[in-house]
Amino acid sequence: MKISEVKDFLETINSIDEYNMLSLHFDERIGVQKLLKQKLNSLQKEADLINKYNEMNKYEDCIDANYIAGIDEVGRGPLAGEVVAAAVILNDKIIGLNDSKKLSEKKRNALYQIIIDTCNYGIGIATVDEIDSVNIYEATKLAMKRAVLALKLKPDHLLVDAMKLDIGIPETKVIKGDSVSNSIAAASIVAKVHRDKLMKDYSEMYPGYDFVNNKGYGTKEHLKGIEQYGVTEIHRKTFQPIKDMLLKT
Repeated sequence: MKISEVKDFLETINSIDEYNMLSLHFDERIGVQKLLKQKLNSLQKEADLINKYNEMNKYEDCIDANYIAGIDEVGRGPLAGEVVAAAVILNDKIIGLNDSKKLSEKKRNALYQIIIDTCNYGIGIATVDEIDSVNIYEATKLAMKRAVLALKLKPDHLLVDAMKLDIGIPETKVIKGDSVSNSIAAASIVAKVHRDKLMKDYSEMYPGYDFVNNKGYGTKEHLKGIEQYGVTEIHRKTFQPIKDMLLKT
């Protein structure tokens, strides 16, 4: 086979077992050996992702329920913007799910599109006023509850990242859930992408704070913006250093 034909043929190989049986391993051409190495790396990465998916499905596998919803939030720590939660009921196996913070933006956005296209999901938001009124912990619970209520299907069981919601549905509190549960990881991706979009919009409404990059967190550029342009409507007035800044004015 020509090198180009070898390349096309290797595209049809879908498992490491198939790969190991190839007679091409005896082909000493440098180009063929390079293609074989590339294919092995690709197959190994795919196998690793499948293994990770299976490992992260341990909570879902041991729960006797038809509709399991993973719930997670994004935005507890920023100085500005809402806290956003998502609930996701996975319908299909989605390979590559992980804590949204551990994914590249490109990969996160790609997975987000798959999730919203194939899964039942709901989004819940707690406003800045609610955060300042009831505190960030209670506002986070409020956003999570709203996300569950936004689901089109009522879940039989909830997998919640590090919290208990007490809304009359059996639930399991999972510490670092976005790293150990596929359902919660999917929710973290939906919440993250949704909140990032909100902060991008705010960046256009409130130029000078670098919201598109810092997402409301207290970076150097963000703090410089507050000093130069003041506190906006989307800043959390009970968070430091915003609280002290307002006391001085």
